[in-house]
Amino acid sequence: MRLTRRLAVVLSGAAASVLLLAGPAFAHVTVHGTDAASGGNDAEITFRVPNENGKAFTTKVEVHLPADAPFAGVFAASKPGWKVVATSVELKAPIVTDDGKITSAVSTVIWTATAGGTGPGQYDDFDIAVGQLPTTKSVTFKVIQTYSDGTVVPWIEVNAPGTTQEPEHPAPELALADAAESGSSGIDAAASSAAPTVAAGAASTPITTPSDDSSTKTLAGVSLGVGILALLLASTGLLLLRRSSKA
Repeated sequence: MRLTRRLAVVLSGAAASVLLLAGPAFAHVTVHGTDAASGGNDAEITFRVPNENGKAFTTKVEVHLPADAPFAGVFAASKPGWKVVATSVELKAPIVTDDGKITSAVSTVIWTATAGGTGPGQYDDFDIAVGQLPTTKSVTFKVIQTYSDGTVVPWIEVNAPGTTQEPEHPAPELALADAAESGSSGIDAAASSAAPTVAAGAASTPITTPSDDSSTKTLAGVSLGVGILALLLASTGLLLLRRSSKA
């Protein structure tokens, strides 16, 4: 009987935890990589940007690539309903590749909404393809998010030395796998998208793709699934409590 009561309490507590975590778990800008290995080639990097503003739309996403660990051969993916511009800078030290030395690299990629943007409770993905990654364990990016009401959120903060407490607006960090652990040959950057892209050497060259619909994906489905799971857990806990009381 005691075990039954404990299990019921645990399930009820788990349900409450799921409900509490359903919102904040998706609150930050994050970065994800496909075939992203230290010193590797041909990787796709995705920046996931959620809308935390209850009233305004996300209308601009500005991604700053690290200057101390530059990427070679960057292609910015176009998106329906967004205009993308990539800006390049001259490198102090060239990047050496199998095809020779690269003296410039993309430093900033900016997506600007042309058809509304990302609505409240939604998120959007913004992709770049990279020809060669730096030889490092991880890469930290700075992302600036702008809303239609003029609010600007700088996702640029890093943990203070000696602390594990996450800052309010953490800069997204991409962990790079060891080259030996990367068993995939990566993606073909030239064929990663059928839409036009911006090459590393094309400084401040806009690409506009008109569309009536943005490619936003809502978090509502995720929250609904989490809520259903929480209700199932709570119901199971209550059923066990009733059975234990009757016993």
